[in-house]
Amino acid sequence: MVEHPSPLSPSLVPLDDGAFQRVLVIVAHPDDAEYGTSAAVAEWTSRGIEVGYVLATGGEAGMQRPPAEAYQLRAAEQRAACDIVGVNHLRILDFPDGMVEYGVALRKALTYEIRAFQPDVLVTGSGELVVPWGLDHPDHRAVGLAAIDASRDAGNRWLFTEHFDEGLGPWQVSTLLLTGTEPTHFVSVSKASMDKSVASLAAHKHYLADLPDHPAPEAFIPPMLAAMGEPAGVPYAMGFAVHE
Repeated sequence: MVEHPSPLSPSLVPLDDGAFQRVLVIVAHPDDAEYGTSAAVAEWTSRGIEVGYVLATGGEAGMQRPPAEAYQLRAAEQRAACDIVGVNHLRILDFPDGMVEYGVALRKALTYEIRAFQPDVLVTGSGELVVPWGLDHPDHRAVGLAAIDASRDAGNRWLFTEHFDEGLGPWQVSTLLLTGTEPTHFVSVSKASMDKSVASLAAHKHYLADLPDHPAPEAFIPPMLAAMGEPAGVPYAMGFAVHE
C-alpha cells in the first residue's frame, strides 16, 4: 500500500534512540513497512539494534492473481525486503487480508507477539481514518489501534494469561512510535539507509508489477525522505509521533 509520510514540521526534534535495543514493527500487510519506516529500520540495524516485523496478514488479496499464489509471493518478497534492511525476525499472522477487524482476537495475537519478542520500542500505525495520503485502509486502522492497545495489554498480568502457559510473561513496551499521524520527532537517515529503503520496497517486485500506476521506488522514496529531512536540517529523515 502506498503511504507517504507528511513533511516534517520545523518544530520537530531528533528522536533519542541511543538506548534502543529491540524494536518491533507491527503492520497489516507485506510492503507496509517499506514506505519510509524501513529507512529508519536500516539506520537502527546498522547500529546493532535488533528489529523484528509482525504482519497481521499475508497480503493475499492485494494482487491480480489467486490469493494462495499471492500469499506465497508476498511472503517471499517480504523476507527479501527484511534481509535488505537487516531484519531477521519476521512473523506473518493469518488474519484475512482486507477483512481485518479490530477486537480482542487481534489484540490477543499482537500481545502474544510483543511478549514473545520483548521489544522496548513498538512501531505501528496511528489507526486514524484520515492520514497524510488520504483515507487509510481499514486493515491499517484496525492493526494500528490493536497494536497500540496490545502494547498496554502485554504488560498486564491479568490479560491473556494463557500466554503464560507457553512460557511467556508480562512485558511492558517503554516507547511507542506511530506513523500516519502528525510526527513529533525525526530519525536522521543516512544515504546508505535511504538506498536500503528503496531496495526493500523494490524487493516487492511481483506485487509492484501488479500495480501499474505505482511509481518506481527510486522515483519517490528519496524525494519523500528528503522532503521530511529538509525542515529538520538533515538530508533524509523519517518522522514518528512518540509516546512514552
